[in-house]
Amino acid sequence: MPYIFYMPLTILYQDEHLIAINKPSGLLVHKSWVAKDAKEFALQTVRDMVGKHVFPVHRLDRPTSGVLLFTFSGETAQLIHKDWDKAEKTYWAVVRGWLKESVLVDHPLKGMKDYGQDSETEQEAQTQFNLIDTVEIDAEIDRYPKSRFSWVEAIPQQGRTHQIRRHLKHLSHPIIGDARYGKGKYNRYFAEHLDAGRLLLHARQLKINHPITNQAITFTAELEGQIAELLKAFDWGEKI
Repeated sequence: MPYIFYMPLTILYQDEHLIAINKPSGLLVHKSWVAKDAKEFALQTVRDMVGKHVFPVHRLDRPTSGVLLFTFSGETAQLIHKDWDKAEKTYWAVVRGWLKESVLVDHPLKGMKDYGQDSETEQEAQTQFNLIDTVEIDAEIDRYPKSRFSWVEAIPQQGRTHQIRRHLKHLSHPIIGDARYGKGKYNRYFAEHLDAGRLLLHARQLKINHPITNQAITFTAELEGQIAELLKAFDWGEKI
């Protein structure tokens, strides 16, 4: 199914050094051999919106929505990268099952061969997961007459490829809409019956120290489209 984007993109913050946008699900950050079908890219779109070159500070997976930060010079991007381990990143996800309590997953991850990474060496990876809310629906999707789901907050301490997605699979709470680590029955149900045919993972917030002023700055991306409507349908809307 082709992705459809509504332009212009939502700008969350802009000054003479930085610009942060709310990236929609399905939009690549930049051209990649991993997704040769893509015709639109966040980098080129933001460049065209502001009329000057931009430099990506970090990446989001194509199906992930939320805060995406660019700078207006390579030097500014490098300044942020020097302190990137101090950046605080918060994500929201809708997952299968009920997460019973907050948990810190400390589970090393190997590089991913299909991303050109070392697939033999493990790297440390920790992600804090906190429960926001739960829901049970009258739908026999798998083995049970009713199905349970959780809305969780994820706070990764690193930025390994697919870290949150892989750690939630490790917990047996895969993200709905995750074609790689999830379960097809659930993904199809959400797409066909709940109009939510995307990965339900959203980069909610990013906190850094401004690379020029050194002042703390927070970028927050509101939920949009399918994921926003789903949370309202689950009566989670008042917590958005």
